[in-house]
Amino acid sequence: MLVPFLIMLREGLEAALIVGIIASYLRQTGRGAWMPAVWIGIFLATTLALLVGAGLQLVSAEFPQRQQEMFEAVVGLIAVGVLTWMVFWMRRAAQGLRNELTGALDNAFASGHSHTYALIGMVFLAVAREGLESVFFLLAVFQQSQSSAAPLGALLGVICSVFAGWAFYRGSLRLNLKHFFRVTGLFILLVAAGLLAGSVRALHEAGWWNHAQQILFDLSNWLPLDTPLGSVFAGVFGYQPAPSLSEVVAYVGFLTVTLLLFFRPRRLAPSLVRVEPAR
Repeated sequence: MLVPFLIMLREGLEAALIVGIIASYLRQTGRGAWMPAVWIGIFLATTLALLVGAGLQLVSAEFPQRQQEMFEAVVGLIAVGVLTWMVFWMRRAAQGLRNELTGALDNAFASGHSHTYALIGMVFLAVAREGLESVFFLLAVFQQSQSSAAPLGALLGVICSVFAGWAFYRGSLRLNLKHFFRVTGLFILLVAAGLLAGSVRALHEAGWWNHAQQILFDLSNWLPLDTPLGSVFAGVFGYQPAPSLSEVVAYVGFLTVTLLLFFRPRRLAPSLVRVEPAR
């Protein structure tokens, strides 16, 4: 329940942040009459995400066992890639996001009669991107964790993000977005590592990966999956009591690379670097 909740909370907040910036700018510039175009974009993007999610779920249900394992592996790998990209993109883009969006809005309204479609397209693309990302995340999480509370956690995450987005728009909520995205980004990288290890295991079960399958250790007697703590670790971090060498290498290797990049100090732009005059 915790993983779907936090993923949907973060995804929803990203979408709400973008829509909130657009809506606030329309209100501040006296263009509040164009808010219906924003709602149309949200509706179209939400409908697309729901249709894609339902379609993928229906298609996968018809697969034989081996094809289902392959589908699970592919969805998990896509989710890992998009999760990682999302974390680093938001880390880089959060600072100048408002200026980019308001500049794009000004260009849209300067384009004449087509600005309505441009505004709908901006909102649609922003929300659809988060929605389609969420579809792959939830499919991967639901396939690797059969907890009945997972859908409830996802729904609660969406509801919380909607209320938070509304509070952002009304100006009643002040949140350090840089700190929020940094903390949730670190958590999501840990989740992505577990999804990657689960995808490696699914590839083996599908018969596509049979290398390095020796069991490194077995914690079944110490922390079995059927205990509350074991199920929580499995649902959040992809814990397996008896992982293979390839699963451990994928998990540790992914975390090593991504955490080094995540905590690497950001370089200042050349224009911001102070040059001391020669003496």
